[in-house]
Amino acid sequence: MSKKAPSFMFSRYAAIVKKELIQIKKDPASLAIALILPVMLLFLLGYAVSSEVENIEMAVWDQNQTAESRELIQGFVNGQFFKHSIDALSYNEIEKLFDEGKVSLALVIPKSYSKDIVRDKASVQVIIDGSDPTIAKTALSNSKLIIQNKSIEIQMDAINQKGLGGMNQPLVEESRVLYNPNMEVMKFNIPALIGLIMQEVTLILTAFSLVREKERGTIEQLMVTPIKPSELILGKLTPYVGIGLFSFLFVLITGILWFGVPVEGSIPLLLLLSMLFLVTTLAMGILVSTLAKNQLQAMQMAFAIILPSVILSGFVFPRDPMPLVIQMLGGLIPLTYFLEMLRGIFLKGVGIEELWNQTIILSIFTILLCIATILSFKKRLE
Repeated sequence: MSKKAPSFMFSRYAAIVKKELIQIKKDPASLAIALILPVMLLFLLGYAVSSEVENIEMAVWDQNQTAESRELIQGFVNGQFFKHSIDALSYNEIEKLFDEGKVSLALVIPKSYSKDIVRDKASVQVIIDGSDPTIAKTALSNSKLIIQNKSIEIQMDAINQKGLGGMNQPLVEESRVLYNPNMEVMKFNIPALIGLIMQEVTLILTAFSLVREKERGTIEQLMVTPIKPSELILGKLTPYVGIGLFSFLFVLITGILWFGVPVEGSIPLLLLLSMLFLVTTLAMGILVSTLAKNQLQAMQMAFAIILPSVILSGFVFPRDPMPLVIQMLGGLIPLTYFLEMLRGIFLKGVGIEELWNQTIILSIFTILLCIATILSFKKRLE
């Protein structure tokens, strides 16, 4: 009767471990991603993820130009919540600043401000960009608090000087929230979700295209043909543009009809800019596909792009409070500019004039990614 082999032998186990270590050694790219990516994400998320909103960009239209009006402005900038960025000269200029996303709050001080304080009936106007509810709520609550404190200070000065104070509040705030008066989070999130979903779908679709050819061995058939790298890359890119556009239309219609988020701006412009972004993300996915040796590497690279995009693009957290270095890193992500386009067209109804800078930057990204993809593809077996 034969002797039964032991169910577990350490020698066999050690041999498998040794074999796997050799396989890992042969794939340093995956090992580097596994070791470096967590640390990189920790630094990015540690600095970028914050629920606090500070240094809100503020425009000031000071029609009074007195020591009293300057004291009020100083009261806004003394704290950490507001930053006096631009001086405006009209409501039209303020509206343009909001449309271009340069400021989130405007303080309007009337000509009679200093005289009205003496008569206990001064008022100032605070106009807030409500497209981002997080920033808008912070701006609204803190502006009210600052003006209330200033009003109490004026009353105390009157008591000290005259021995009595008026019964009325000497300074009041007239608040006005633009674009999203009710500060609904849904109206802010749905356009961004459309952009994020489109990036993930198109990036993952194309990230596996050439890798799949490599693993199946069909890439060898392409190598012996007279096809040029540019023809192969663009040929693989084109079908996914149609798929991505159809997917975008489906998601867009769902967002409008099901979630009730209207498009205030031009839908043809939205479709045109969305097509540009689709080409950008598809080119990014093809680039990943040319660099990755297998589908695991392609997935890891795609994940390394998607997660920072969620955090640094302004999808979840406002970009203004982030450190300058983190903001610069976010500026290297195409989704950052597409979210500005989507929210601008959805919420503010802006046109190409206000989105021209984002359009140029996104076009440059597209060209550079296409060139990098073509150059990275070598018409030979690695």
